Amino acid sequence: MQQKIELISKRLNISESRVAGALQLLLDGTTIPFIARYRKEATGGLDEVEIATIYAENEKLDELIKRKTFVIEAIEAAGALTDELRARVEASWDVNEIEDIYLPYKQKKRTRATIAREAGLEPLAKIIMSSKCADIESTAAQYINDKVATAEDAIGGAQDIIAEWVSESEAARNTVRRLFEREAVITSHVVKGKEEEAANYRDYFEKLYRLSRCPSHALLAMRRGESEKLLKVNIEIDDDEAIERLERIFIKRHEIRNTRHEMRDARHENIKNPVLMSSCDDIIRRAIKDGYKRLLAPSIETEFAKSSKEIADKEATRIFANNLKQLLLAAPLGQKRTMGIDPGFRTGCKVVCLDAQGNLLYNDTIYPHPPKNETSMAMKKISTLAEQYKIEAIAIGNGTAGRESEQFIQKVSFRNPPLVFVVSESGASIYSASAVAREEFPDYDVTVRGAVSIGRRLMDPLAELVKIDAKNIGVGQYQHDVDQTMLRQALDQTVETCVNSVGVEVNNASKQLLTYVAGVGPKLAQNIIDYRTENGGFKSRKELLKVAKMGAKTYEQCAGFIRVAASENPLDRSAVHPERYALVERMAKDLGVKVEDLINNAELRKQIDINKYVSAEVGLPTLQDIMSELEKPGRDPRMQIEAWSFDPNIRTINDLHEGMLLDGEVTNITNFGAFVNIGIKENGLLHISQIADRRISSIEEVLHINQHVKVRVLEIDLDRKRISLTMKN
Repeated sequence: MQQKIELISKRLNISESRVAGALQLLLDGTTIPFIARYRKEATGGLDEVEIATIYAENEKLDELIKRKTFVIEAIEAAGALTDELRARVEASWDVNEIEDIYLPYKQKKRTRATIAREAGLEPLAKIIMSSKCADIESTAAQYINDKVATAEDAIGGAQDIIAEWVSESEAARNTVRRLFEREAVITSHVVKGKEEEAANYRDYFEKLYRLSRCPSHALLAMRRGESEKLLKVNIEIDDDEAIERLERIFIKRHEIRNTRHEMRDARHENIKNPVLMSSCDDIIRRAIKDGYKRLLAPSIETEFAKSSKEIADKEATRIFANNLKQLLLAAPLGQKRTMGIDPGFRTGCKVVCLDAQGNLLYNDTIYPHPPKNETSMAMKKISTLAEQYKIEAIAIGNGTAGRESEQFIQKVSFRNPPLVFVVSESGASIYSASAVAREEFPDYDVTVRGAVSIGRRLMDPLAELVKIDAKNIGVGQYQHDVDQTMLRQALDQTVETCVNSVGVEVNNASKQLLTYVAGVGPKLAQNIIDYRTENGGFKSRKELLKVAKMGAKTYEQCAGFIRVAASENPLDRSAVHPERYALVERMAKDLGVKVEDLINNAELRKQIDINKYVSAEVGLPTLQDIMSELEKPGRDPRMQIEAWSFDPNIRTINDLHEGMLLDGEVTNITNFGAFVNIGIKENGLLHISQIADRRISSIEEVLHINQHVKVRVLEIDLDRKRISLTMKN
């Protein structure tokens, strides 16, 4: 355990005490949100990302320990295990080193070297490697047998054995590995005859990057093009340099005497250090070249292709998770009576009216756009519905006919004009066809469900988006090309972090939302819903303990993230954990007041000296969190929503011209730039170099998802439907 703590600490640059505190809690089954929020003293205030990284590193080390055990057992089974080999494997925490140690003993398919060994040529290979044979052809002739026809065949077989030795040598592999680390380049070329089919990869038809500096989006794009058989991708180093370095390892050079005659020949040949190469050395040189090109270089290239892909996957996953977090924590409108509109031309616009809790009250279809053009009738319908259901806000999907529908709504005459918002439709169609939507609305078709989702997204983006597979929400880059297990874990962790940072009102939360509360999960979420239905809702946090399968440990993990608005105890409406209720009550008692007085009276709170309440169990971080929560109990950490609109004169890409100044909304962030919705079908690209007048290393320094920005049109490519934007000046 201690060794793992030391390794994780060194890898993550986090102190051993903080790693040990987090790891012990994780191994005890404590959830990451609970550790981050309620066990800050144990971890020194590590956040969810850092704790999750510690957990991931610990899992990697556990897998490596399993692999080390397997390698030792495999070498032992081969009858080759020595005390030195065992000690080397046990001491190593480098996966490449462990695999290099194992490689010579690894069971493999029949190779050219295997066939040569079966023909009895390994002793000849050893003789050649010693470079002490004066007449190699005569020596090789001694190995002619029923499997070896000639001395030349014998030498060829021995050369195959030497080539395999070279490829399996740790020294050779590390030499080539170091060259790949320092000098490798990744290149991509379009497959001949596929130029037209590969048009989307035009930027990578002839591309070269230093592998260590290749941007993640570029590497993933090239690898996708390769998987589609449109691009040919290679990772390369200088082969001549690699072979020369290998020769220094394997060829023994024999210095000859420095006679006048030899020096004269050397000067004539312009050789500074004359050496005599034996015929054995010539064979070794050929074996080195063969072993490098046929075995060693492809092996190390595969290793670096895998490791570079892992790095790109991690970066793409990080960006996706960060974008998702921003989207999930987008400003909610709150509990307002809302009209949701799923726009369309031929099929019309599906309209739904929702109450303040998001329940469906009414649905209909209007046809304000071509081909029916029932504009007047549609206007009257919208106006009547808004009045009838006392609509306070309208949410319009941003898909097909979205801009036209927004402009149509702006022309409607309302007695009490509602706020109008354009809402992202990404994933709405996935939700509307899902089992979750069918369970919620078994009697309505997908169009009604989609419109409801659009309306609810405005009211509470988090509560609605948790119902959709995060991959389908429409943020990130190359999400279908990265390691899917890594992506799933990162996105689930992100959703869990967002849900628990906001908190969940137990009496109106969906099953999907409750599922992400720390320690709950799908089965217990359903049990909570069932209990709520049978008993008319929860009256306190403590009542959660009556839910089937809700044990003391689970209650500890989830209680602080669940709110009970109907409770008589004001702390049940806050993020103060039940385990600290007695402490807050003690604070109130010391002042001679009630807990509710502490919450409502800032002057009373100022009288509290929190240092007085520090104990072995409760430190300053927890006390500071409690005081912050008493100031604004159950506060929503999300920003407030703002209403705004696009330029009404811009409807298609043809309405744009260079230099035009526009309002836009950031819809996606990658590591090369941000995509901005400017009110038309095509999003514009803000390249990282065009975001600020100063140089920025990360787009996240300046922009976030859903941010409203002023942009200028830099360039328009009508053929490729691409728009370049700038925020400079």
